[in-house]
Amino acid sequence: MRWWIYQKERFPLFQHGPLVAAFSSCAVAYSSMLIGTPPVWQAFAVAFITCLLFFLQLRIADEFKDAEEDANYRPYRPVPRGLVSLRELGVVFVGAAAIQLLLALLYAPVLVIVLLIAWVYLALMSVEFFVRDWLIKRPITYLWTHMLIMPIVDFYATACHWVPSGQKPWLGLGFFLAASFCNGLVIEIGRKLRQADGEEEGVPTYSKLWGLQSAAWVWLACMGATAAFAVMAANLIGFVLPVAAALFVVILWALISVLKAKQTAAKTFELISGTWTLTLYLSLGIIPFVMR
Repeated sequence: MRWWIYQKERFPLFQHGPLVAAFSSCAVAYSSMLIGTPPVWQAFAVAFITCLLFFLQLRIADEFKDAEEDANYRPYRPVPRGLVSLRELGVVFVGAAAIQLLLALLYAPVLVIVLLIAWVYLALMSVEFFVRDWLIKRPITYLWTHMLIMPIVDFYATACHWVPSGQKPWLGLGFFLAASFCNGLVIEIGRKLRQADGEEEGVPTYSKLWGLQSAAWVWLACMGATAAFAVMAANLIGFVLPVAAALFVVILWALISVLKAKQTAAKTFELISGTWTLTLYLSLGIIPFVMR
């Protein structure tokens, strides 16, 4: 029961599951379309489970990293209020890593090399690259260095297809991973846009840092960058118009929300970010793959 409450509050599976499924399946499908080699079902399964555990590990790493701030400013969260302990979360983290390693070894042992790359970056993120105070004073640098984990995890998901095939779709992956990175910015900024009465003491948000209107424009610009790279990636699989059309609809919704940012609820920005992510990965990988 404790863990069910924890996941509902900090890692809601029914919310994250579909997004991670789209994220990981798109990566496998896109790699397949670039190379022209059909993926086996195991590629989708390994990519999904491993990516879901990566995002769980990111959440747990945040619990450790923010423990002092949570105790001071967010005592309602599961760890400071005693629902679960950091020690227990550490056990879950290690267990998740064991499952990731086992899956890689059983499916394609060479994947362990790619897995190690992701683990090393995750470990560096967990200790703020050993320059926590320096990063906190530079929020933009903090943002992009932490969002690099998105294309790294996506790279692993694509590797679940191309590593066993022995082929390397480098050019297409470059555009695809760039879109993934920019999409990470959309998600991260979108979840930290709040009205003035929704700000909390000690909780850093981009609306507090730049002002809600300016932060909302930055969020929209990140969407534009994501769309640009997504269209370039789509061009390599002959699916430009559907991708561009689908993303345009969501960008239009986002633009309307930005223009009236002072009346837009924080949940709306999060909803649009989630819709954007789902649209991106469905249109860029899953739909064209199924249509073929």
